[in-house]
Amino acid sequence: MPTLKIFFHDNCFDGTASAAVFSDFYRRHIASDVKIWYQGVHHINGDPFEGLPLDGDDNACVDFRYYDSDRMTWWFDHHVSAFQPPTTRAHFDADRSGQKFYDPSAASCTNLLVRVLRDKYGYELPEHMHEVVEWADVIDSARFGSPEEAVRLDLPATELMTWIRHTKDPEQMHRYIRELIDRPMVELAALPWIRGPFERLLEKHKQTIELIRRRAVCDGGVVFVDLTGDNIDNYNSFVSYYLFPDARYTVGVISDKHIARITAGHNPWSGQTRGHNIAAICERYGGGGHPFVGGVTLPVDEVGRVRDIAQVIWRELRE
Repeated sequence: MPTLKIFFHDNCFDGTASAAVFSDFYRRHIASDVKIWYQGVHHINGDPFEGLPLDGDDNACVDFRYYDSDRMTWWFDHHVSAFQPPTTRAHFDADRSGQKFYDPSAASCTNLLVRVLRDKYGYELPEHMHEVVEWADVIDSARFGSPEEAVRLDLPATELMTWIRHTKDPEQMHRYIRELIDRPMVELAALPWIRGPFERLLEKHKQTIELIRRRAVCDGGVVFVDLTGDNIDNYNSFVSYYLFPDARYTVGVISDKHIARITAGHNPWSGQTRGHNIAAICERYGGGGHPFVGGVTLPVDEVGRVRDIAQVIWRELRE
C-alpha cells in the first residue's frame, strides 16, 4: 500500500482545508488505496521541519513555507514569506517535477489547490466543499463582511475556525481533516467532540474580549495589547478591530507555557490604506505571513524579547 504524508499549516482553517482537498485529490487521481498521514507544522524562528521525517512514499506540503528537500514531492503555498531563508527559492526554481505551485496572489491555499488540480488533473471538488473553499478565502484574506461577523462566532465556519485555532490534540485535528472530506461544515460543527470544546472556547472568547477592552491601547491609529502572563496561546485578532473600528493596524502579544507570539494586522474595515508589508516586517524576526497580516513565534523563555519586538513593530506601524 503506498503512503502519503501531508504537512499542513497547523491550527489554521486554510491549512486543514488544503490538507483535506489534497487528500481527496490524491485518492481520486493518484492512488485510491493510499495510506495518508498528517503532520501539522508551525512557523517558528528556525527550521520548522527539523526532526520531522519525510517518510511517506510521497510527501506533500500545503499552506506552508517551502522546504528544499527532494523528498518533498508536492508543494502548494500562497504566503509572500514562503521562501525562508531566501536561498530556498533557487531549489524551487530548479524543480522540474511539475508538482510544486506558488501563487502569492491567491486568496487562500485551498483556492490555489482547487484551481491547479482542476486545470492540471481534471479534479472535481466534492459539492459540499465549495463552501469550505469560499470560507478559506474569507478567513485567510480577512474578507468578513464586518468585524462583528468575525467576532460573533455564530456560523459553522467561524465555529470551526475557532476550534481549529485552539485544538492541541493532533489526532483530533487529523480526524477533523478526514471528516471534512466527507461531511459539510454544518454537520461537523455539531459533532459532540467539536461542539463541546467549542462551547467552552466561546465562553473564554467572551472573557478575552473584555480583557482586551480593558488592556488595549490605541495610539497613532495602531492598537497594542499585551496579554502575556494571561496564559492565552491564541485569540481572535479581529476583536481589536471590533473594539477599535477606526484603528488602522493592530499588534498583539500572547504567551502560554511553551511559546510567545506576536500577531500584527491591517484593519480592512478602517477605510485607511495599508502602508506597510507586515509579512516583511515579521520576516526580520523569523516570522512571516501576508502583506496585510503576519506573526512571529518564539519560545516562551524569550518572552521579554518578544515584548521588545512587538514594541518595535508597534512603533514602526505608527510611523
